[in-house]
This record gives sequence, C-alpha cells and structure tokens, in this order.
Amino acid sequence: MSEKEPLLSKKNLKLVKDPLNENNPITVQVLGICSALAVTVKMKPAFVMAISVMVVLAASNVIYSLVRNHIPPRIRIIVQLTIIATMVILVDEILKAYVYEVSKQLSVFVGLIITNCILMGRLEAFANANKPWPSFMDALGNGAGYGIILIVVSFFRELFGSGTIWGYPIMEKIGLYNTGYVDNGFMTLPPMALILVGLIIWIQRSRFRNLIETR
Repeated sequence: MSEKEPLLSKKNLKLVKDPLNENNPITVQVLGICSALAVTVKMKPAFVMAISVMVVLAASNVIYSLVRNHIPPRIRIIVQLTIIATMVILVDEILKAYVYEVSKQLSVFVGLIITNCILMGRLEAFANANKPWPSFMDALGNGAGYGIILIVVSFFRELFGSGTIWGYPIMEKIGLYNTGYVDNGFMTLPPMALILVGLIIWIQRSRFRNLIETR
C-alpha cells in the first residue's frame, strides 16, 4: 500500500501557488474579467467580492468532488450549477446580514458569481477528476489569484480616482490637493478598469511568455 500523500505536499502547494503567478485565472486564463471591471472602483467591495468568490469556489469544489462519482455524466453541468448557485445564495444572504452597505455596492454582481467562468471551469476541469482536498487547494489558489488582480486594480482606481485607499483620504492627508492635484474621474469609469487589467495581463504574459507559449 502506498503512503498517504501529506496534506501540504509539494504537489498540493503547487495547486495554490500556480494561479498566483504563471497560471493566474485572469491574466493568463482570461477568466472572470467582467467582475474585475465592475467592482473595482473601491477596494472594499473588490476585497469582499474576492473573498466571496473564494468561499463559493472552495465550497463548490469540495462538494462536487465528494459527489462526482454518483452523478450521471449527462447531468453533471446541471449539478455543478446547482451547487454553485446554492453557495452564492448563502454568501449573498451572509453579506446582506453582516455587511449590508458593501452588499448594496456590489448589487447584482454577487449573484452573477454564478456565471463566473472561473467557478464552472474549476469544477469541470479539476473537481470533476480529483479528491476533495486537492480540489480545495485548487480553489484557494484560483480564488486568491482572482482576488489579487481585483485588489491591485481597485487600489489604483480608488487612489487616483477618488484620492482614497479603503475609504481613507490619503491624497488629502499628504496635502497633494494643495499643489493643484485633482482626482482623475476617468479612473472610476469601466474603460480604465479594462486598461489596467490589460496592462497587468501584458506584464504577466511578458514575465511568463515562454511558459505560456508552451502550454
């Protein structure tokens, strides 16, 4: 009998590390772009969205991995959608109960997690063929990789568009407005989010060009 693989083996840790760098779901796989454009005007909503996606993805991956051998192939997509939708509803209700103001800012975009390509992609491509723990690690990695991009984009959009970071008036505190600086309203518009994501994709693909081209 072969020895049981450690929970934090090199193979399992790779599932977390890869989506943070050379296999990021947004910059390399180009998934989840819509929410990266829609909820990144401020850092707080972006952070909450990132955590929400990670929680939904982790729970859905584990649940589907546990039941995958009992699901007829012809209805697996329906089951995946049902699991994801259930998790999204639970997360949405929790947000409304505990962070209602942020929930209002996110509006319908929490519900639209159901349509996030990252979730369906990981359930179909990974949880459908792996055990619960690797599926959980894969979900953490992809959720974190997605969340990092949201945080980076929202940081620049909020800083230069509103002069704040997490609501703190940093531009005012350092006296930049006294020099004639004016907030850039273009940073708060969706096109700027697309430009920032495009720049991050360009930087990421430049760093890992050889690795990406061989896939």
